[in-house]
Amino acid sequence: MEALAQVAGLLADRTRAAMCGALLDGRAWTARELAAHAGVAASTASEHLTRLVEGGVLVEHRQGRHRYVALAGPHVAELLEAMAAFAGPGPQPRSLRSAAVSEALARGRTCYDHLAGRLGISLRSGLVELGVVGDGLAVTGTGTVWLKELGFEPSKRVVSRACLDWTERVPHLAGAAGAFLCGVFFERGWVRRIGTSRAVLLTPAGEQGWRELGLLPDPAPVGQRGGHGSGQGTGAQH
Repeated sequence: MEALAQVAGLLADRTRAAMCGALLDGRAWTARELAAHAGVAASTASEHLTRLVEGGVLVEHRQGRHRYVALAGPHVAELLEAMAAFAGPGPQPRSLRSAAVSEALARGRTCYDHLAGRLGISLRSGLVELGVVGDGLAVTGTGTVWLKELGFEPSKRVVSRACLDWTERVPHLAGAAGAFLCGVFFERGWVRRIGTSRAVLLTPAGEQGWRELGLLPDPAPVGQRGGHGSGQGTGAQH
């Protein structure tokens, strides 16, 4: 339990939590970018990042004078998403801008290397209806063929797993299959980021592409998808 207390202590700080939340977009950020995101001085950010790297939460990459950091792996993203879901919705947005950011994240976002939010749940629902994955999100025999036709190649990574969505409170698809599909959607221009945040949206080409694959292109609230969840908890968090 001592190790658990150490990890909890690392994430208990608001600044470190904000930095880790930003890194859930799956990209590497510079220390300066994270300092601006968290609203702290660069020196303060550097101290926090050093603690997170030493604690195994983040990994560091140096390129010239720049220091880049990223989450240590999908297991850290899963932990952060689960903790956010357990904590529940955050405080109500106090401005139109923060409300817009909150809604964008709830509608669709990346959770490290896979899709989350209503868009992620829509993907999961479509995959279940197609028989690609079962209710527990394990890939079926039909799903193995379906993914292979798209170019998926198995690796040492777990093929699929359930990752609890902190806004929708039901699992979305993670694992190698979730990461593969997210990558395909970005490569084909079916999904794009909104600004510099981890919020994403399905493009018009993506809507058509999803329909051709037999998926559900409209990321409507889960409660409108025929009983796949409640769609509650869309407070702004990172």
